[in-house]
Amino acid sequence: MVGRKILDGLRKGKKDVYALNVQYVRSEFLKRDDQSISYRLQQEERLNARKKAAVDIDRARAYGNQDGVPYGEQDVDLDGDVAMDDELNENYGSKTIVIHVGSQNLRLGLATDALPKTVPMVIARKAARNEAEDSEPLPKRLKLDENATPEEMFGDEFAKEYNSMAADFKVSRRTNKRRVLPNSRELVTKWNSTNPPDLISEHNDPLRIDWTEIPVDAREAPDFVVGNAALRIPEKTKPRYRLHWPLQHGWLNEKDYDSRNMLYRDFFLILEESIKTELELTHKKDWNQYSCVFVIPDLYEKVFVSKILEELLRDFNFQRVCFMQESIAASFGAGFSTACIVDMGAQKTSICCVEDGMCIEDCRINLKYGGFDVTDTFVRMMVFDRFNYMDFNLMKRHDFLLAEELKEKYTTLSDENITVQLYDFHLRAHGQETRKYSFKIYDEGMLAPMGYFRPAIFDHSSKLVGRRKLIPPSVDLYDGKRNDPLSIAQLSVISYTEKNIPSAVSAPPAKTAAPLLGTPMPPTGIPSSKPKLPAHLAPEVDGTPSTSVAGSPPPEDIDNTTNDPYTLTGAQPDTALLDRTLPLMPLDQAILLSIHQASGADERKRRDFLGSIMLIGGASKTPNLGAYVESRLRAAMPQYPKEILVAPPPRELDASVIVWKGGSVFGKLRMTNDSWIGQVEYDRLGARILNYKCMWHW
Repeated sequence: MVGRKILDGLRKGKKDVYALNVQYVRSEFLKRDDQSISYRLQQEERLNARKKAAVDIDRARAYGNQDGVPYGEQDVDLDGDVAMDDELNENYGSKTIVIHVGSQNLRLGLATDALPKTVPMVIARKAARNEAEDSEPLPKRLKLDENATPEEMFGDEFAKEYNSMAADFKVSRRTNKRRVLPNSRELVTKWNSTNPPDLISEHNDPLRIDWTEIPVDAREAPDFVVGNAALRIPEKTKPRYRLHWPLQHGWLNEKDYDSRNMLYRDFFLILEESIKTELELTHKKDWNQYSCVFVIPDLYEKVFVSKILEELLRDFNFQRVCFMQESIAASFGAGFSTACIVDMGAQKTSICCVEDGMCIEDCRINLKYGGFDVTDTFVRMMVFDRFNYMDFNLMKRHDFLLAEELKEKYTTLSDENITVQLYDFHLRAHGQETRKYSFKIYDEGMLAPMGYFRPAIFDHSSKLVGRRKLIPPSVDLYDGKRNDPLSIAQLSVISYTEKNIPSAVSAPPAKTAAPLLGTPMPPTGIPSSKPKLPAHLAPEVDGTPSTSVAGSPPPEDIDNTTNDPYTLTGAQPDTALLDRTLPLMPLDQAILLSIHQASGADERKRRDFLGSIMLIGGASKTPNLGAYVESRLRAAMPQYPKEILVAPPPRELDASVIVWKGGSVFGKLRMTNDSWIGQVEYDRLGARILNYKCMWHW
């Protein structure tokens, strides 16, 4: 009662101090780990397993004596993780589903599978109009007139940045003794603007597309279609279907939804249908026999993770669930205990240093650009140079698939063969004859992926639209402050963006809107004092508050007068800046920033991270990307001429599935995996169980 009175007083703003009963203070109730329900349930499970094993051994001995065959005693020193067959002679992990969700693709499969199934993270629903009819063309054009100049079409800012990149690229080619023709751009523009396409009848096209057939009767048409089939629905069908991408830029897509429940429903519906079709688990009642390993980002949102846990245990009815961070999963999949993981996805790039199988919290970085930004920029550059298919619109389904194909074929970061070259492609749209285009490109295939190192060339105008419109941030139950994880490195990225890329910072709202009513996260126990910063991060100004592990509001500025460009100093600004700023930084600078925060003053650790930079993710498959990143890092850190090494995953593993592969390895661990969350634990503690079960500081 005394404790309750104190808490009620604190909530009302009172600071009265009450005398606590000494009997309560000296008690050890719920002060030891072995008193928590998660620990006790683990102990009970192990005790029951030992009892069952003892009974099985006694039964085997009795049967052996009857048959005259002595029972072979098992070696007690055998590691429990070595034997991969369980008691029923089934491969251990065959009942474990591993899920890795991305903004563009979902990868899932059983832990025993060699490779996952890849499903586009999209759902098509019936609507009055499709997404191409209801949205402006993408890439965004300021003027849709075909006779408009390129500057009028995309604006002076893009033209200035594009021409600046082209001029710098020409200088670098001459420095490397490459031949540069002075009129290369004019040759490309003239050819593309004067060569119309060739028409090919559909029956003469051997590679025609198999479109998804929709019944003519609207009552028989399905309410929704998921995955690859959704991307192949013709745009002019009756009824119309509209594509929805529930996850964008690593966040839930609040921009295209008006209801939080509908957003959650589409997200989990894609997971459910993919499990039924790809894994052939059609009966949901059988899912209670399966476990699930769910891979989440390094810098996650607690509200989203808690919702995933609730749905997987309540609606999907999995037997148990565990969460794993992407960087740790990548280190598991590659077999590295120490590495700097650079995960380049379709719409986000995350960087984190892993040491001894655990990610270093202060070095986690999440940048909001990826492979799709290269696709969008590549199309913009070609249209800027009078591409003969000027109606390119990424909102159309066939154009989106075509753009991804062109990016994979013609983008590179090797300048050896950069000359004016002639290529061709086939445009296949439903109900139309196949069109064969012949086009020329010069340096567009090189400049588009160079946007990783000059992110201002990317289009960031709509990435923050609708942010926090439906889903509130997680806040602490007692002080009302945000408790989503945030790192010192991420705060430095936000400060860099605010100073150098003003287009990525949205204007503050005109008037304060009513806050979203969200369920606050449960308490994490007794609030701990904020840790002291390391010596190399200690601010010089007196009175500057320190930064906690869970994160604090970003600083107003970075003191550039210090010798160390990565040292974070300054006062704390308003927390609203976090939601108004899109984290952007050149890729090479972000890698060095992450390594700096991870190594601190330890020179040996810094050399280890510089020598083990691993590029993963689908966007890292750009030809020569690793060598280009390595050359930029060597130029930025000339004091390490031999230590810097950037490499793809080992053993010829596919870079796009290495994170899922690590999750499958983790899902097959036996006695060493204490991260599983069962139904009983969740029933009693809810989302608070994550405080006890996560391998990292929740």
